[in-house]
Amino acid sequence: MFKPIKIFVRSVDATNTVVGIFAMYLIFALGGILLFESVSRTIFDLPHIWAVEIAQFIMAAYYLLGGGYSMIIDGHVRMDLLYGRWTKQRRAVADLITGPILIFYMVVLLIGSLSSLDYAIEYNQVNYTPWGPPLTPIKLIMTIGIVLMLLQCIAEWFKDLATAMGEKI
Repeated sequence: MFKPIKIFVRSVDATNTVVGIFAMYLIFALGGILLFESVSRTIFDLPHIWAVEIAQFIMAAYYLLGGGYSMIIDGHVRMDLLYGRWTKQRRAVADLITGPILIFYMVVLLIGSLSSLDYAIEYNQVNYTPWGPPLTPIKLIMTIGIVLMLLQCIAEWFKDLATAMGEKI
């Protein structure tokens, strides 16, 4: 495998690993906010209009930023009636065939997220709730997560190519 491809794959893996590990810790922020709201609402009868939306935004950041890392550790759900029994090289060949479909899907998703981010910035979009937070930050996180996932899909395709050729990146 060419050296620039190896550098690309290792860089994308390293970036997604760092971002994915950071994203894992967002679950503690999510739990803290939900615990705070639960205690505040039940004990002090003092609900907050922002708590549920912030929890939703953190959860969205959690799964969007963790997608690439999930691919690295092979944590995505698969329907593997046959796939699980195949050799590593045969799985790599199957992934080489289906990989471009996933990459195409991620490109379409990226186009949609860029359009949505552009709209949020241009019109200063806010959520239609009583609190009405701006949507630009979460849409920016969404776009970053999709870019990282797209890059990881490409990196995984190169890893599969190397595996199918009997090499290792």
